[in-house]
Parts: sequence; C-alpha cells; structure tokens
Amino acid sequence: MLPGLVVPPAGLPQVQKGDLCAIVLVGNRAPVAIGVAAMSTSEMLTSGLKGRGFSVLHTYQDHLWRSGDKSSPPFIAPLAPDPPDLSEEKGSVQADPTLQGDMRHLALEGEEEENGEDQQMCGEKTLPEASEDPSIGSLNPDPTDSKTLQEQMDELLQQCFLHALKCRVKKADLPLLTSTFLGSHVFSCCPEGRQLDIKKSSYRKLSKFLQQMQQEQIIQVKELSKGVESIVAVDWRHPRITSFVTPEPSPTSQTVQEGSREQPYHPPDIKPLYCVPASMTLLFQESGHKKGSVLDGNEVRGIVINYAKKNDLVDADNKNLVKLDPILCDCILEKSEQHTVVKLPWDSLLTRCLEKLQPAYQVTFPGQEPIVKKGRICPIDITLAQRASNKKVTVVRNLEAYGLDPCTVAATLQQRCQASTTVTPAPGAKDSLQVQIQGNQIHHLSRLLLEEYQLPRKHIQGLEKAPKPGKKK
Repeated sequence: MLPGLVVPPAGLPQVQKGDLCAIVLVGNRAPVAIGVAAMSTSEMLTSGLKGRGFSVLHTYQDHLWRSGDKSSPPFIAPLAPDPPDLSEEKGSVQADPTLQGDMRHLALEGEEEENGEDQQMCGEKTLPEASEDPSIGSLNPDPTDSKTLQEQMDELLQQCFLHALKCRVKKADLPLLTSTFLGSHVFSCCPEGRQLDIKKSSYRKLSKFLQQMQQEQIIQVKELSKGVESIVAVDWRHPRITSFVTPEPSPTSQTVQEGSREQPYHPPDIKPLYCVPASMTLLFQESGHKKGSVLDGNEVRGIVINYAKKNDLVDADNKNLVKLDPILCDCILEKSEQHTVVKLPWDSLLTRCLEKLQPAYQVTFPGQEPIVKKGRICPIDITLAQRASNKKVTVVRNLEAYGLDPCTVAATLQQRCQASTTVTPAPGAKDSLQVQIQGNQIHHLSRLLLEEYQLPRKHIQGLEKAPKPGKKK
C-alpha cells in the first residue's frame, strides 16, 4: 500500500503501470520483495500516495523463500551522493598552476598600464559573466537550499493551490467540497518529482490554510452541512490568481501524460447474436447453416421470411399470416400447440424463432478483432453489503467483461468519493476481481459508468439502489 512508501529526497523514480519493481527497506538497498507496479508514478502522486501501488509477487520469508536456503537479505549500504568535485566546478576559474606561473611572468614583463586595464576588465567581467556562464552557474547556491523544509512546503502548497484555481476549478464546479478540491485538483497540480504534505507546512491542516486564503479574499468557504466545508466562491480576478504563471510541465511528465492519453477508454460494441440449436437445424439448413452457426437478428429474420415465401406458406387471403408446415411446427411450437395452432402472424413467428435460438453475443473493443461468446453477457453488478459496525460498502463486479481495469476504477472512485477502496478476488468467479468502496457510492458510480465511460444503462444493474435525495446515506 502506498501510505507505507517513503519518498526519497530525489523524489519517486519514474515507473509505468506493469513495470517490475524491487522493494527495499529504509537504510538497506537489498530487495526484500518483488512486485509489479499497479499504477504509474504520476498516478501515485495524483492519488496522494493512497491506495494499492504494487502487486507483490515474491517477498522475504514467503513460501518461495522457505523452499530455498532460507538466507537473510544482505546489507547493502544506501548510495551516498557523490561529493562535488571542486576542481571541476571551478575549472573555468582556476587554471593550471604552471599556466598561472606563466601568466604571472607575462604580467610582470608587460606594461603596467596594460596590466591595470586587463585587471579592470577582468574585474568588470567576473560577476556578470559568471551568472550567465553555465559552467560557473554551479558555483551559485540554489536559493531554495537556504529555505527550511517548512518554507518550501508552504511555497509548494500555495503554488498548487493557485494552479488548481486558475487551470482546473470552474465556476460550474462550485460549491466544491474542500476534500475533493484537495484530492482531485491540488494534488494533481504538484510538480513532477515533488510530494505535497500539508502536515509539513506551517499550516498543518487544510482548513487552516483555506482560512488564510479566505482572509486574503481569494476564496469563500462555508460549512454547508455539519462538519463538512465547501468552497462556495472564488475570486478569479484576484491579483494572486491573475499574476500566477502556470509552470510548464517537465518533458518526463509530458511523456507520462501523453502515454496515459494514448489509450483513453472507449466502450465496447456489444451485439446480440443467436446460435442454431439441433432442434432448429432443419429450418436453417436450406440457407446453408448448420448446428452451432452464429447469426445476428437480421439474418435470422431474412432466413425465416425466405423459407416461408419459398415454400408458399404466406396466407393468400391475409398476407400478415403464415401457415405452419411440419418443420415450423417442430421448431417453434410447444407440444400442446402443434394440433391447435395452424397459422401465426409474422411478428409472432419471428419472435418465437428468436426465443428458440440459443443466445450469444459479440464484443468488439476499439482496434481489436471481434470476440464471439455463447450465452448472455453478464452486466456490471452493483450491490450494497453490510460490514462490521453496521457500515455499508458498495461492491462492483464484472468490470473486466467491458474492458475496464478494476484497479483503475478503484483509484478513480477513491479520488472522487474521498473514500477508501479495495480490490479483491470476486467470490465464485475465476480470474475476476471486484471493487469495494466504503459507503453507498452508487451515485458516483452511475456518473462514472454512464457519463464518462458511456456504457449503456441496460448493461448495468443495481443503479436503482442509489441513495434518495434528502435521506441519510
């Protein structure tokens, strides 16, 4: 879990989802576990280092370790940063000693006026050119190094706050829960390689920081419900917002963002199909189909209509009726109807044919070949369950059938609902996972699945269990 992750001074290393990672303890570089990254570095920072970051494959003292020599991990000291080489850093200022001697000798033999002019020119050239010359720039200390960690965190918090208000929060989003503002907007504006921790700032708490911003008349915060604060107004014309310059993303973060946008989710195309059973083979064999053939609804209707017309089964007096021959009787009628039903309307005939066929479906994901499966596709199942201390949780199953990654859905819901989420194996289903969210979050799920993922409502069951307005969740 990410809350136990210690961020090194240099920041988190850049990993992508699915990368193999070694997990070490503080003070020892010897790996104690091997796992696969469940999310990328940018997603870890966006989530505020919450949730499941790695899927552990092997760890110290597990069953695989017990099958070996049971040795302990060695001690490998942490890498210490290399001390700066002063001779290299000052190379542009310090010259070789022998050359210095030669230069002194030349200076003594030269004219004093020229020497004085040269020294004056060097003195005038030293300071301005040292600041412009990149080789000498390393001698100038970084101004941020002189600041304390608390001052740096205060600056980072205000930068992320102004960045979120200027680029992410819109007027239509108000009123906005302060917890949602922090999790979905402020954390996502944190620069690459840095970690925002409000507890390490002078404010200690988000509420105290927002009170300060309210005193500066940047925002207005109100307690719309007991114990829950929301941002109800933002002064986008405030000088601090208008004068704020949005930092340009680093090339690494741009690469990560472009990589995450390469494959946005698109809902699959789900098409109902029908398989020919053994009991209806005689009806379809004239059109070249046999047992197990897969057809869509239009093909079935065309075959039945052609069969009726080819065998002169259309009633001459009423074109809307079809006379039933022995093959049609055996295929679509019940045993009790075979001696009583002689004719059927077209609609009834076609409906009965479709009902007698075995169901199947075709799923086509963007850029992939269609997949045909027998049976009916399982809808995304949303249920409410009761846990210890009479707490409700929302459980979501069958996400994989629609090309949705349960871990990605869990991370998204964790940010939007500001509630804990877990991904566990679905009971009774092989190689299937379920997402569990604390509380009744069906309303958030409905917006995510229907509006953002654009899945058809008929493929989602359980949306009617959303909490009613005005009632306690």
